[in-house]
Amino acid sequence: MASQSHLPSILSFRRLSQPPRGLLQFRSLHHIRGSARTTSLLHANRLYSSATRNTTGSSLGSGTLLLGASIASALAGYLFATQHRKPCSLDISESPSFGSPDDFTKAIWELQRAFPVAGIVSTSPHDLLTHGFSDNDYHPGSPHSVIVFPESTDDVVKIVKIATKYRMPVVPYSGATSLEGHFRAVCQTYTHHKAGGICVDLMRMDRILEIHEDDSDVVCQPGVGWLELNETLKRQGIPLFFPIDPGPGATLGGMLSTGCSGTNAVRYGTAKGEWFLNATVVLPSGKVIKTRRRSRKSAAGFDLTKLFIGAEGTLGIITEVTVRLTPVLPTNVAVVHFPDVHSATAASIDIINQGIGIQCVEIVDSVAMKATNNYGKSVRKWPEKDSLYFKFQGQSPASLKETADITQRICAKHGGTGFSLARHQEEADALWLDRKNMYFSGLSLVPGAQAITTDVCVPVSKLPQLIQESQEDLAKLGLVTGMAGHVGDGNFHALILFTTDEEFERAKQATDRIVHRAIELDGTCTGEHGIGIGKKEYLVKELGEGTVELMNTIKHAVDPLGLFNPGKLYPDPPSKKREP
Repeated sequence: MASQSHLPSILSFRRLSQPPRGLLQFRSLHHIRGSARTTSLLHANRLYSSATRNTTGSSLGSGTLLLGASIASALAGYLFATQHRKPCSLDISESPSFGSPDDFTKAIWELQRAFPVAGIVSTSPHDLLTHGFSDNDYHPGSPHSVIVFPESTDDVVKIVKIATKYRMPVVPYSGATSLEGHFRAVCQTYTHHKAGGICVDLMRMDRILEIHEDDSDVVCQPGVGWLELNETLKRQGIPLFFPIDPGPGATLGGMLSTGCSGTNAVRYGTAKGEWFLNATVVLPSGKVIKTRRRSRKSAAGFDLTKLFIGAEGTLGIITEVTVRLTPVLPTNVAVVHFPDVHSATAASIDIINQGIGIQCVEIVDSVAMKATNNYGKSVRKWPEKDSLYFKFQGQSPASLKETADITQRICAKHGGTGFSLARHQEEADALWLDRKNMYFSGLSLVPGAQAITTDVCVPVSKLPQLIQESQEDLAKLGLVTGMAGHVGDGNFHALILFTTDEEFERAKQATDRIVHRAIELDGTCTGEHGIGIGKKEYLVKELGEGTVELMNTIKHAVDPLGLFNPGKLYPDPPSKKREP
């Protein structure tokens, strides 16, 4: 295990008044923490504690609990990242010809001339560290050469043209909630670069440009967070919300680029549905396109919006989006316990097939319920049994009660007991917060531990088999493991805790087996987190060689120089696969 004194070196620059000569200078950092990103996450969690129940407009008094957990998680994650990461081995599919180190320094100088206002172009060690590494995952970290903070589409065009001139990789960045290394810099031995590229941080492009209440849509810049958007709508008295709900801190640009989803997917679907009506995109050529008009539907040509959904910044940089909104409806929350996960899963399938008002249905196993009790933040002590969390949706209290009654009856048929229905909104918020806190609760089971999570998704009818086989596998692992998932759409997350390098390797091997098992059941390696660098090795097995070849063909047609987010999404050729 590497000690903290072996933090990866990062680039250090002074502001340049003329092009410097020679190679970039490196120095080690030992005590910098990701305070900028932590601040952003704290802000998102404040919004989450007051707006996670946007469909009701209520506020929780326990937001500080989530804040404290986020702080602890961020610091622990950073310390682990600095101790457990291997040297950077991020490679790309076809080795594009990047510029020389001297080209990179000239590009940085030109960026500083193009953006003379202080703070737009940064080479500070702190910024390079926080943008090249993540507290959220354990993929190899690699710093960028320079960070640029554009404020408009025109700014992004300037950046792309300079990057093209000097053959400099371009990596978009926004909420930094990615779990698969999407915003890592390029690090390749054949380029003779220790690290490199332009990181385009879109967080200053955070304006809501137009709200069309009558059309139920809104036009935003990519740095707008989904929580901030919903809070703004609520504050303005507009009874609409954007229902795609990934982790706090996620922004609309990143959500589109990764094809994300969240707990609301069982009712509202994912980002790959019709929630993103159009996007303004800066292509690798520097050209700006808008994928379509704002009308609710269109049969004109290709659906180019979806070309960029899930492309992970490899085909263009999103600078504006139009998203659909949906009416706010009353909700309530219930929890029910089962003798085993198989019974709980079967009950959830039966309930969804009734066509009643289910907004969310989440499964957690007995270990996760034990973790909730151990964490000590819940308003009650739960039976430590496999359980389902439901969020009901309806037009009136009567419709909510009818949905709850049908759900309780079906759960009882499948062995469900202890059906707990929130009596008022404050209690409903508290019960749902227990589900949203599952990650932090899980960490409390092994003091000092970190966790790997899976993200597989299968046809709902195959979910009981996948969960049962995965639980049997994990039981032999010798590690503490828990499970929670969006059972209503076949997506579940196994939480595997580890404290040593050897345990980490065992955990990684277990996640690999879960992924292969899911694909064999006609599922996917990722239901919502995306591919990045963490899952591209599974893409050919999941999609087939022909499909991946077509993806590569599109990539090379749109980005012939291979500058946009290299090393992500597209599988490495056999000769260039990363070492495990």
